[in-house]
Amino acid sequence: MPAILRVKPEEIDTIEKRGKYTVSVVGCRQTGILYVTAFAEAGYKVICTDADQSLVKSLAKGKTPFAEREAESKLKRFVRKGQLSATSDLKSAVSQSDIIIMTITAKIDGEKSPDYSEAEKSCKQIGAALRRDTLIIYAGIAGFGFTEGVIKETLENASGLRVRDDFGLVYNPLYISNGQITGTISNQELKIAAIDKTSLDTASTVLGTITEKGAKKIFDIKAAEAAALFTVAKRDANVALANELAIFCENAGLDYFEILKLLDSDLQETYFSPTIAEEDSRDGTYLLLESAENLTTKLRLPALARQINEKMVRHAVNLTQEALRSCGKTLRRARVALLGAAKPKTAAAIFVQMLEKKGAKASLYDPTLSKNELSNIARVLKRSLNEAVEGTDCIVILSEQDQFKRLNPKKLRAVMKKPAAIVDLTGMIEPQKVENEGFIYRGLGRGAGKK
Repeated sequence: MPAILRVKPEEIDTIEKRGKYTVSVVGCRQTGILYVTAFAEAGYKVICTDADQSLVKSLAKGKTPFAEREAESKLKRFVRKGQLSATSDLKSAVSQSDIIIMTITAKIDGEKSPDYSEAEKSCKQIGAALRRDTLIIYAGIAGFGFTEGVIKETLENASGLRVRDDFGLVYNPLYISNGQITGTISNQELKIAAIDKTSLDTASTVLGTITEKGAKKIFDIKAAEAAALFTVAKRDANVALANELAIFCENAGLDYFEILKLLDSDLQETYFSPTIAEEDSRDGTYLLLESAENLTTKLRLPALARQINEKMVRHAVNLTQEALRSCGKTLRRARVALLGAAKPKTAAAIFVQMLEKKGAKASLYDPTLSKNELSNIARVLKRSLNEAVEGTDCIVILSEQDQFKRLNPKKLRAVMKKPAAIVDLTGMIEPQKVENEGFIYRGLGRGAGKK
């Protein structure tokens, strides 16, 4: 079997040939699961590795909170075939692997500064067990210079091997917008960057087997890092504008979503929906701001967008308070059901904490999450929709999911305390429909329903 480094397209052009190679995915959350599914579907043997023991146990059964049911059914099939396995022993997985996908991104601490310790620790473990001629693909959102600095240097120091001569290293950022995990890698053009031609050509050949749109080669890793950070910052700024205009519409008695329909079609495509689920942009924007600070450059717009978006949870609490007031109730002692977790989980956690601080009792239902994924608020997570909403005064829809689009207002009102309210933070509920059933309605960006 040819080594994966310098592999030729004809050497991995069938599922049977690809089945001889093993891929380890380090960090099996949203991004990681996309790679797991893509490589397994292409015929590779895949090992999932993650520091979260409970997640590893679930993955070993083909289960994950980071995939929709269709994707999860595929994972279960791969497990049954013996093509997919999971372990928390990173060194063991690396020692068996020809290709390593690392998705771990820096965490943002309480001071809003990047913490690279988890990524560095993983690099040291990978380096300690790294085999010659392995291809390493870093797929996280990196701070400027992180790939060539921290990742490359840590891998080389821990392994005693060198990029280009002994193993390949490429940067392949895969940005998941607004926590979307329903897409696949196969319909995306992947961007890959490397400091050497061997790594770049190998990665292009390998990744070309998991996407129909091929891979775009970039001969400057820092340029690729900047492009990924710019993508995040652009989305963050767009969401901030949407949030500001949504609040304007609420105060003006207008419907943000109806106004969007009045715009020219090309403008409609550039406008985002207002949301409190801003954490997918949060880390990338702070990485960009830190990179700018290191270059003694001040980026005012990304910093302002962050401030605006991080205040939206408080605004959602105010909407909830206003809806309850219209019912003749106060937030104190009110029971509030939250549907969806506004993934990633931070917004939901902050929302629960703010509600409880004001004396409300919260319950949370999200069919895609396990208690392990919301450990800080697992106590409020309910097993069913009915359990979450029964006896509540208000329902708050945090995220757009198919199940919530099919909510039956009449059945909901029958099990809630009357008068009851619905607060829609997604824009997917038709105000008139729930108001006709006797609900008080409030929505992010919707002022038309105010009485």
